[in-house]
Amino acid sequence: MTKSLLSVFLSFACFAAEPALTVSKERLARVDQLLQGYTDQGKIAGAVALVLRDGKPVYEKAFGLSDKEAGRKMTTNTLFRIASQTKAFTSAAVLALMEDGKIGLDEQVGNFIPTFKKTTVAVKDDNGGVKIVPAKRAITIRDLLTHTAGISYGTDPQVRDLYAAKALGPEAGNGWYTADKEELICETMERLGTLPFVAQPGEKFVYGYNTDILGCVVEKASGMSLADFVAKRITGPLGLKDTRFFIPTAERERFAAVYASGRDGKAVRAADGSKGQGHYIDGPRKSYAGGAGLTSTAHDYARFLEMIRNGGKLDGVRVLSPRTVELMTTNQSGTLHSTTGLGFGLGFQTVDRYGASGLAGVGAFGWGGAYGTTYQVDPQSHLVIVLMIQLMPNATDIQPKFTAAVYQALAN
Repeated sequence: MTKSLLSVFLSFACFAAEPALTVSKERLARVDQLLQGYTDQGKIAGAVALVLRDGKPVYEKAFGLSDKEAGRKMTTNTLFRIASQTKAFTSAAVLALMEDGKIGLDEQVGNFIPTFKKTTVAVKDDNGGVKIVPAKRAITIRDLLTHTAGISYGTDPQVRDLYAAKALGPEAGNGWYTADKEELICETMERLGTLPFVAQPGEKFVYGYNTDILGCVVEKASGMSLADFVAKRITGPLGLKDTRFFIPTAERERFAAVYASGRDGKAVRAADGSKGQGHYIDGPRKSYAGGAGLTSTAHDYARFLEMIRNGGKLDGVRVLSPRTVELMTTNQSGTLHSTTGLGFGLGFQTVDRYGASGLAGVGAFGWGGAYGTTYQVDPQSHLVIVLMIQLMPNATDIQPKFTAAVYQALAN
């Protein structure tokens, strides 16, 4: 190559190279102001925020109190109920068994849970009543992973009473909550299979018991409890010592209390029981809810997400193959989940169009939990973003403002 050609090549390479992405410490101070503001105003009791870039923490802070009544400070080591953020772990467990050849994505759920061999759907008739009709086809593992099986949490008017009669839906707590149950999760899911669902398989995105059913499938396919399988294949290898379905009594003071948004917008302590503090320490410890049962820390959850962002491997430990992770984190449900640029993969909401989810880049994925926790993974920006609070119901707008505050700190 002549000197002149080399000069042109180098000039073009410099022009074409993408500028290195940096995180401004000065602009990250706005995250401090935001979270401290919500705490000082009494909208939340406290929070833990953690941001990783290329696996390294660029922001990690705790705000406020984990228990206002006890005067206990929030710390980065505080334990949280993560509710639906459990779904990512259970989805990963299902896909690990797929890689083992024990589960097929298009396999019928009825192969694992007999009551799902022939399911029904509650539909409105011409007179405004409800009739029960057979499902047009069998529900598959893929349907459950994408929430397109037509299965809700039993809150719909046409099925609510039927679910209540079987100790499911809102009459059983929050529907998704099973920490107080004396029966194993497969017993609960087998009973669910006898009830009508609210949409035909593959025709609609319906958020509900899908991942709890998958938790039972994991137990049937692996021959061990969901808790044991997750510990053996995910949390154990990754060193996630604080991610468990139930918390040891000796760690009671690490566990954040649950608050609720009051009429004035201020956080008030939630009641005991299934719709408040729950039974994660003093409960029967029998039901492992794959859809909403885990407790964790910001550090543990971010480490799990970093494994996903890194193509299924972290610190020499491979949990999933890169191809499987790509399947999980790309839209597998078309426009059933959204027509505004959001999709749903095999366990995560995906961002298919810039602007569909705040400042998140195309290819980002994430979700959240009923207690107010939220997360976002943005491969384009090399980021893992985690926010932990305990607020249910949550009348604040803290989640989108938090993620926006993180993204605005990115600078080239």
